[in-house]
Amino acid sequence: MSRIGRKPVPVPAGVTVGLQGDQITAKGPQGELHRTIAAGITAALENGQVVVTRASDAPRHKALHGLTRTLIANMVEGVATGFAKVLEIQGVGYKAEATKTGINLIVGLSHQVSVPAPAGIKFTVESATVLRIAGPSKELVGQVAAEIRNVRPPEPYKGKGIRYQGERVRRKAGKTGAK
Repeated sequence: MSRIGRKPVPVPAGVTVGLQGDQITAKGPQGELHRTIAAGITAALENGQVVVTRASDAPRHKALHGLTRTLIANMVEGVATGFAKVLEIQGVGYKAEATKTGINLIVGLSHQVSVPAPAGIKFTVESATVLRIAGPSKELVGQVAAEIRNVRPPEPYKGKGIRYQGERVRRKAGKTGAK
Protein backbone atom coordinates (compact mmCIF):
# COMPACT_ATOMS: atom_id res chain seq x y z
CA MET A 1 0.00 0.00 0.00
CA SER A 2 1.20 3.51 -0.76
CA ARG A 3 2.90 5.14 2.20
CA ILE A 4 1.67 8.57 1.22
CA GLY A 5 -1.82 7.41 0.21
CA ARG A 6 -2.24 5.61 3.51
CA LYS A 7 -1.86 8.78 5.60
CA PRO A 8 -5.14 10.57 6.38
CA VAL A 9 -5.47 14.26 5.49
CA PRO A 10 -6.30 16.32 8.61
CA VAL A 11 -8.93 19.00 8.09
CA PRO A 12 -8.08 22.13 10.15
CA ALA A 13 -10.65 24.31 11.90
CA GLY A 14 -12.33 26.77 9.54
CA VAL A 15 -12.10 24.41 6.55
CA THR A 16 -14.99 22.29 5.33
CA VAL A 17 -14.56 19.35 2.98
CA GLY A 18 -17.50 18.05 0.99
CA LEU A 19 -17.66 14.73 -0.87
CA GLN A 20 -20.30 14.10 -3.48
CA GLY A 21 -19.74 11.05 -5.69
CA ASP A 22 -16.36 11.49 -7.36
CA GLN A 23 -16.28 15.25 -6.63
CA ILE A 24 -14.43 16.73 -3.65
CA THR A 25 -14.81 20.33 -2.53
CA ALA A 26 -12.72 22.23 0.00
CA LYS A 27 -13.91 25.58 1.32
CA GLY A 28 -12.00 27.85 3.67
CA PRO A 29 -10.94 31.44 4.38
CA GLN A 30 -8.76 31.63 1.23
CA GLY A 31 -11.45 30.41 -1.17
CA GLU A 32 -13.04 27.29 -2.56
CA LEU A 33 -11.51 24.50 -4.68
CA HIS A 34 -13.10 21.58 -6.54
CA ARG A 35 -11.55 18.42 -7.95
CA THR A 36 -12.73 15.19 -9.56
CA ILE A 37 -11.30 12.01 -8.04
CA ALA A 38 -10.06 9.39 -10.52
CA ALA A 39 -11.99 6.17 -11.04
CA GLY A 40 -10.93 3.40 -8.68
CA ILE A 41 -9.99 5.83 -5.91
CA THR A 42 -12.42 6.72 -3.12
CA ALA A 43 -12.26 9.37 -0.42
CA ALA A 44 -14.22 9.40 2.83
CA LEU A 45 -14.52 11.75 5.80
CA GLU A 46 -13.71 9.98 9.07
CA ASN A 47 -13.24 11.78 12.41
CA GLY A 48 -12.40 15.14 10.83
CA GLN A 49 -9.92 13.59 8.40
CA VAL A 50 -10.09 12.64 4.74
CA VAL A 51 -9.08 9.02 4.13
CA VAL A 52 -8.18 7.94 0.59
CA THR A 53 -8.46 4.27 -0.45
CA ARG A 54 -7.96 2.42 -3.72
CA ALA A 55 -10.08 -0.30 -5.30
CA SER A 56 -7.31 -2.75 -6.15
CA ASP A 57 -3.56 -3.26 -6.36
CA ALA A 58 -3.53 -2.60 -10.11
CA PRO A 59 -0.54 -0.46 -11.14
CA ARG A 60 -2.84 2.37 -12.24
CA HIS A 61 -4.63 2.44 -8.88
CA LYS A 62 -1.33 2.29 -7.00
CA ALA A 63 -0.04 5.25 -9.00
CA LEU A 64 -3.16 7.32 -8.38
CA HIS A 65 -3.48 6.51 -4.66
CA GLY A 66 -0.67 8.72 -3.30
CA LEU A 67 -1.26 11.34 -5.98
CA THR A 68 -4.92 11.77 -5.04
CA ARG A 69 -4.10 12.02 -1.34
CA THR A 70 -1.47 14.70 -2.03
CA LEU A 71 -3.83 16.67 -4.29
CA ILE A 72 -6.50 16.64 -1.56
CA ALA A 73 -3.92 17.69 1.06
CA ASN A 74 -2.87 20.59 -1.19
CA MET A 75 -6.50 21.64 -1.62
CA VAL A 76 -7.05 21.67 2.16
CA GLU A 77 -3.80 23.57 2.82
CA GLY A 78 -4.55 26.02 0.00
CA VAL A 79 -8.00 27.02 1.25
CA ALA A 80 -6.67 27.24 4.82
CA THR A 81 -3.44 29.24 4.34
CA GLY A 82 -2.85 29.61 0.59
CA PHE A 83 0.29 29.26 -1.52
CA ALA A 84 2.71 31.87 -2.84
CA LYS A 85 5.66 32.10 -5.21
CA VAL A 86 8.04 35.06 -5.29
CA LEU A 87 9.76 36.12 -8.51
CA GLU A 88 12.79 38.40 -8.74
CA ILE A 89 13.45 40.55 -11.79
CA GLN A 90 17.10 41.29 -12.50
CA GLY A 91 18.47 43.58 -15.17
CA VAL A 92 19.02 47.28 -15.76
CA GLY A 93 15.63 48.92 -16.28
CA TYR A 94 13.71 45.68 -15.73
CA LYS A 95 10.67 46.08 -13.50
CA ALA A 96 7.07 45.10 -12.81
CA GLU A 97 4.16 47.52 -12.42
CA ALA A 98 0.79 46.72 -10.88
CA THR A 99 -2.36 47.45 -12.88
CA LYS A 100 -6.05 47.04 -12.07
CA THR A 101 -6.32 43.68 -13.85
CA GLY A 102 -2.82 42.25 -13.37
CA ILE A 103 0.75 43.42 -13.97
CA ASN A 104 2.88 44.96 -16.69
CA LEU A 105 6.41 43.64 -17.14
CA ILE A 106 9.13 45.84 -18.56
CA VAL A 107 11.95 43.41 -19.30
CA GLY A 108 14.00 44.75 -22.19
CA LEU A 109 11.56 43.93 -24.97
CA SER A 110 10.30 46.52 -27.47
CA HIS A 111 6.97 46.54 -25.64
CA GLN A 112 5.50 46.03 -22.19
CA VAL A 113 4.13 42.57 -21.48
CA SER A 114 0.71 42.63 -19.80
CA VAL A 115 -0.16 39.63 -17.65
CA PRO A 116 -3.81 39.51 -16.49
CA ALA A 117 -4.48 37.90 -13.11
CA PRO A 118 -6.47 34.67 -13.47
CA ALA A 119 -9.46 34.13 -11.19
CA GLY A 120 -8.27 33.34 -7.66
CA ILE A 121 -4.72 34.64 -8.19
CA LYS A 122 -3.44 37.83 -6.57
CA PHE A 123 -0.34 39.70 -7.76
CA THR A 124 1.58 41.87 -5.30
CA VAL A 125 4.45 44.05 -6.49
CA GLU A 126 6.55 44.26 -3.31
CA SER A 127 9.18 46.41 -5.00
CA ALA A 128 9.87 47.22 -8.65
CA THR A 129 11.90 44.02 -8.95
CA VAL A 130 10.06 41.63 -6.59
CA LEU A 131 6.71 40.11 -7.56
CA ARG A 132 4.58 37.86 -5.31
CA ILE A 133 1.97 35.51 -6.78
CA ALA A 134 -0.53 34.11 -4.26
CA GLY A 135 -3.68 32.01 -4.33
CA PRO A 136 -5.35 28.90 -2.90
CA SER A 137 -4.48 26.54 -5.78
CA LYS A 138 -0.89 25.30 -5.72
CA GLU A 139 -1.13 24.21 -9.35
CA LEU A 140 -2.43 27.55 -10.60
CA VAL A 141 0.08 29.60 -8.58
CA GLY A 142 2.94 27.51 -9.96
CA GLN A 143 1.61 27.66 -13.52
CA VAL A 144 1.18 31.45 -13.49
CA ALA A 145 4.66 31.88 -11.96
CA ALA A 146 6.16 29.66 -14.67
CA GLU A 147 4.39 31.61 -17.42
CA ILE A 148 5.64 34.94 -16.04
CA ARG A 149 9.19 33.55 -15.70
CA ASN A 150 8.96 32.35 -19.31
CA VAL A 151 8.46 35.94 -20.54
CA ARG A 152 12.20 36.52 -19.93
CA PRO A 153 13.97 33.52 -18.37
CA PRO A 154 17.35 34.24 -16.77
CA GLU A 155 20.15 34.12 -19.31
CA PRO A 156 23.46 32.43 -18.45
CA TYR A 157 25.94 35.18 -19.36
CA LYS A 158 24.80 38.21 -17.35
CA GLY A 159 22.03 36.60 -15.32
CA LYS A 160 19.39 39.08 -16.50
CA GLY A 161 15.77 37.98 -16.51
CA ILE A 162 12.97 36.78 -14.25
CA ARG A 163 13.80 34.06 -11.72
CA TYR A 164 12.24 32.42 -8.69
CA GLN A 165 13.41 33.79 -5.36
CA GLY A 166 16.44 31.81 -4.26
CA GLU A 167 16.96 30.25 -7.71
CA ARG A 168 20.61 29.91 -8.69
CA VAL A 169 21.37 30.63 -12.31
CA ARG A 170 24.34 28.76 -13.69
CA ARG A 171 26.67 31.33 -15.24
CA LYS A 172 28.84 30.82 -18.30
CA ALA A 173 32.09 32.50 -19.15
CA GLY A 174 31.84 34.89 -22.07
CA LYS A 175 34.05 34.91 -25.13
CA THR A 176 37.75 35.40 -24.66
CA GLY A 177 39.36 37.60 -27.26
CA ALA A 178 41.65 36.21 -29.96
CA LYS A 179 45.38 36.42 -29.22
